[in-house]
Amino acid sequence: MTADNPADQPEGIFLDEPTTADLRAKVTEAWREFAGALAGLLPSLEPGAHIDITLDPTASGTGTAVYSVSIRLLPDGVVEALAVGNAALPEGYRMDRSAVADLVALGWSPPGVLAGSGDSFGLRTTTAGAKQFATVVSRTLRDVYGAPHPAFLVYLVHDEEDEPIDTAPLATARHEPSIDEELNLDDLDEDGLLSAALANAAEEVPLEERVRTVVATMSKTTVDQLQVDTDGDIGIRAGSAMVFVRVRDNPPLVDVFSPILTEVEPTEQLYVKLSELTNRMPIGRLYCAQDTVWASIPVFGRNFQATHLMLAVQVMTGLADELDDRLHGEFGGKRFFGEGDKPTPAKAPDTSDTHRPGMYL
Repeated sequence: MTADNPADQPEGIFLDEPTTADLRAKVTEAWREFAGALAGLLPSLEPGAHIDITLDPTASGTGTAVYSVSIRLLPDGVVEALAVGNAALPEGYRMDRSAVADLVALGWSPPGVLAGSGDSFGLRTTTAGAKQFATVVSRTLRDVYGAPHPAFLVYLVHDEEDEPIDTAPLATARHEPSIDEELNLDDLDEDGLLSAALANAAEEVPLEERVRTVVATMSKTTVDQLQVDTDGDIGIRAGSAMVFVRVRDNPPLVDVFSPILTEVEPTEQLYVKLSELTNRMPIGRLYCAQDTVWASIPVFGRNFQATHLMLAVQVMTGLADELDDRLHGEFGGKRFFGEGDKPTPAKAPDTSDTHRPGMYL
């Protein structure tokens, strides 16, 4: 992206219009590519390397529930993985017996069976079986944890010292540390904001405090003057839209998200539109949960980088303020600060095909 300021040139945020393709086929192929990329990555890593793969909790629509798989490379080509269990999930989002049975059928050992697995499901294999293992991880994320598409996954590859490792991409999954490669960091350094935020974020303080310091620095205000709701979410107004920044603990993750439209009718045309827009965005994704369209950019809290959060906030504020107007004009609904908005039904869908692509937006 080369625009001097992404928020000033909203149309430049998106790539060229893609050709229309069958959504089911696209999703299936995307998961094949993800599994293939993961299988190819494992043998290339040195012992001690970790791969953390997380379903963006905002995109999943599951509140504080965070579904993740952590993979560790051991000596002699041994691969060990942990998948989140019910003990780490909030009440109301825990897996039922059928989902637990599916995990076991995929080859996961119940929590505590594999040495050191604790409350997580465990799995041990070797790099020689990387292809089958990658398929298990892919099906776990897709079929059990409900990831609608690999584009809704964020991942981090790091060594024993938590230093990021540069690798080939895992298909369409989001490699969080590469977020600064998508945009121009110089755009953020106006008035020394970047330097100040980096200095503050480098302190050994809790993630929540570091996040508030960065947001306050960007907003040219103090931490005490930030708009924080009862859930602890920081609110940032962006024209007719509102952007929220939320800190999660397990695993450490920062959600930058916005309710683009509410009281909107979920139609086939809306799902297809959101899918196309997500594919053309440099970072982040769009999805619909019940009657609300959301935009989300997750930022890893592990090895937290102030620049990543600043980029996410800058991009989201530009996207949200543009997209709420753009989508409202086409699908109706209500914008966050659109006082005169009325929920207007979108055009009637083609009743000859009632299939809905679920959460792949």
